[in-house]
This record gives sequence, structure tokens and C-alpha cells, in this order.
Amino acid sequence: MITRDDVLDAITTNNIKFVRLQFVDILGIVKNVAIPAAQMQKALSVGISFDGSSIEGFARIQESDMVLKPDPKTFRILPWEADGGRVAGIVCDVHLPDGTPFTGCPRHVLKKALAEAETMGYVMNTGPELEFFLFEKRDGVPTTIPHDSGGYFDFPPVDLAEDIRREIVIALEDMGFEIEASHHEVAWGQHEIDFKYSDALTTADNVITFKYVTKTIATNKDLHATFMPKPVFGASGSGMHINISLFAKDGENDENIFFDHNSDHEISDTARYFIGGLLTHIKAITAITNPLVNSYKRLVSGYEAPVYITWSWANRSSLIRVPAARGTGTRIELRSPDPSCNSYLAFAAILAAGLDGIKNKIDPGEPVEENIYEMDFREITAAGIDTLPTSLSLALDHLKSDDVVRSALGEHAYDAFMRIAYAEWEDYRVQVHQWELDRYLGLL
Repeated sequence: MITRDDVLDAITTNNIKFVRLQFVDILGIVKNVAIPAAQMQKALSVGISFDGSSIEGFARIQESDMVLKPDPKTFRILPWEADGGRVAGIVCDVHLPDGTPFTGCPRHVLKKALAEAETMGYVMNTGPELEFFLFEKRDGVPTTIPHDSGGYFDFPPVDLAEDIRREIVIALEDMGFEIEASHHEVAWGQHEIDFKYSDALTTADNVITFKYVTKTIATNKDLHATFMPKPVFGASGSGMHINISLFAKDGENDENIFFDHNSDHEISDTARYFIGGLLTHIKAITAITNPLVNSYKRLVSGYEAPVYITWSWANRSSLIRVPAARGTGTRIELRSPDPSCNSYLAFAAILAAGLDGIKNKIDPGEPVEENIYEMDFREITAAGIDTLPTSLSLALDHLKSDDVVRSALGEHAYDAFMRIAYAEWEDYRVQVHQWELDRYLGLL
């Protein structure tokens, strides 16, 4: 465990000149304030004050004073130099001036959910798989022109980004990430880099750092990296599949609660109940894991994104599948989230739903092993297969009526999220889009 003294020693040993104090707003957008390294002792002891009213979803102007308190175990040296010295980053929790945690801080929301899991004897591990696009720039402005014309698992010369992915991987490994794989994805200019699973809080922190490093290295190559879910019509969108497992909170953290050698497919009843909870609350969860108007351009049939609320053993047309690995590797994979989401809120909502399934022993029903994409409307209806919300507005309506997911977010985060998301939907709803002009202007 990294302590305050370890951080201060690392700053001296590595000639760190500045430290970026990082946190996220309610949308998951990373924010930071850079302080001279000499101020880190103060930051670690009492925190650094900032104006919370300027951060989306945080505080009103009359209650704006907030404090950033760095978490020593998140300290990482960034792979770039500034003015002859190095720069480090550290993730912070947001507190109020009286020292109490700010309930609207997304990191606090996840911590609260994880604390509930601990009372039930569980540690939640997550392993997200983030996809992203690399686009060219014109006169410094991002375009939607793919950087290459490669496809799934292609390699040079059609995959022009192999060296860029390698540079991202090396930078992340230098920062302590354990990278499991990197490869070209289905669409032109689309890529994926997977890092090893960990406890959910560490992984949520890592998602933020991963995005920051990827976008920075792309910018240095005069490219634009985007985690937008569906930037190109007719091409596959970018997802963030989340692998989830529960381990025993016993000090050893080596017993996978989802594994049961004596059960069907070696999956425990706890895992099945967790799946049942996810399926029960997935429409509300979708508002959190797919928080943009654009998210629902990805959640359509025909582009490998899940649409149907089912689970399966290996069927990738299902929303949830159980990969083949067993033992400590036993896990479930939720395939609907996209990388635009706030990882802290997403993990908290997923965990709350799964724990509700365990508490109430929610039966997920039988797995669906048929390729649902090849079923017609009548077959889907006859099978009783439901679908995810088709718009942000519908997802928000489901969130509004789901007490379990709302409670997991907490009153402040929920109110702020709903206000921002409904405002986005309303802004989108009243716009006149080019598609409408092309379709109607000459006809009517």
C-alpha cells in the first residue's frame, strides 16, 4: 500500500516538478489542477481548495467551496516532462470544507456501493474493454476521416496505428498498468486496448487515466482519439464491455464467488442471481452506462452491439454472456456500456443491481443460445425477449422509476445527472438535423 511518505519520496527521487490533482465531474470528464511538487505535503495533509460551482453537477454558487484530497495509492508518474522535470498525477476524492465526503463526487458514489458489498462479504472486480477511434485532423480540427483502413485483428500495412497503440501501451505500463492485449477493431480507424482487471475502484480510476493517456498521445501524433460511441454512420460503434466478478472479502481475496465446481456450467447461484439483478434493472442502468444521445445510435441491431435483454453462455448477441474461463477467472460480461460513461457511476449502478439480485434471489431465467440477430420480430416476440431503451429519453424515464439504481447514485448525483441528461435530450430534440432537411425539404 502506497503511503503519503512514499508519494513524497517518489516526488523527490524522480525530480517531479508538478503534480496533477485529478477528479471527474458528474459526466465523467476528467478535471485537474496542477500544483508545484512542493505543495504536495499540504495537499496530502489537508487538501487543496477549489470552486465546486464551476464543475458540472457539483455545487451551487453559494456553496462552492470544496476540497480535493489526494488518494496516495493512485499516484503515478506521467510519461511526459515539463520544463526539465517530470509530472505526476494523483486521483482525488472531493470533500466539503468540514472534512466530510461530498456525496455528489462520483468516486464517493462508487465507494459507497463497494462498502455495501463488503458488508455482504464481497469485493467487486471489474475488467473494462475500451474501444476508441483514431481520426485525422485538418488544420488542427478533428474530422471523422479514419486514420487507417484496417479491420478486426489486421496488422500493417492496413493497420497504420500499430506503433501508436504500442506507444500508448508502453506509456500505460510505465504508469503501472498491466496490459493484456491491444488490437485493431472492426471499423476503419477503430482500436481496443485491454488492461488487467482489478477491484472496481482501481479500475474506475484506471479508465480515466487510460482515456487521458490515449488522447494525449494521439494529439502528439496530430490525430484525434475519441471515445464517442457512434462517430460514423454505417460503421461499428465503440463499446466498453465490462467483465464483472465477486470475490470473497476474507483478507485473501482469492475465492471467486461466481465459481461453483458442483453447479451447472460451474456457475454459482450467486452469479445467477447477480445476472438476474442486472437484467431486472438494466433499462435504468442503461441511462448511466450509455449517457449520451449518441449512445443510442450504437445500440442498434446489425453492428454487434447488444440490443436484446438476454443472457447466455457464449452467445455474443446477448446482453450478458458468461465467458468460458472458470476458477478464479469466472466472470460475467455486460456488453451494452459504452466508453462515454462515467466509470464510477456505471460500476456503482451495476453493483447495486447485482446485489439486489443476490438479496432477492432474482432468477435470470434460461440462457438464450440462438443468434438473436437472425431471429425475426415474431420469433423475438414469441420468445418474450425484451429490448434496451432506444433513446436517452426512454432510458432516463426508466432510471426515474428505479429505486435501486437511484439509491445507489444518491440524491445529489442522481438529481445532477438527470438535470444534465434531460437538458441534452431536449437540446437534441428541438434541433433540425441535416437528415430531416435531406429527406423533407424538397419533398414537401
